[in-house]
Amino acid sequence: MVVSPEPSADYLDGLFGALADATRRDILARVMDAEASVSELAARYPMSFAAVQKHVAVLEQAQLVVKRRDGRTQRVAGNPDAVRRANRLLQQFEEIWRSRVGGLDELLSTSNQGE
Repeated sequence: MVVSPEPSADYLDGLFGALADATRRDILARVMDAEASVSELAARYPMSFAAVQKHVAVLEQAQLVVKRRDGRTQRVAGNPDAVRRANRLLQQFEEIWRSRVGGLDELLSTSNQGE
């Protein structure tokens, strides 16, 4: 079994910081479905091209998207591996929460039996 190292705090901050913005989540959803150029993405939002470029850069820094050159065009595609990593991390948090709730249920059940 291969044990992967715990993600660094900086990585997690970047990952969840990137996902914290509605525009970035929308961009990610679009490019997970189909690759798009930065220009195509920019045409969909009521903001400047430069603002969309910055959103894409944040997503790229968090490794949620990858960019590639196609001539003079920058193409953006989603990174399914990074999305899976984020999902696994959230599942771990859910497991912690569920175990705590389960422990609370057990504690309440035990205390109610003593009455």
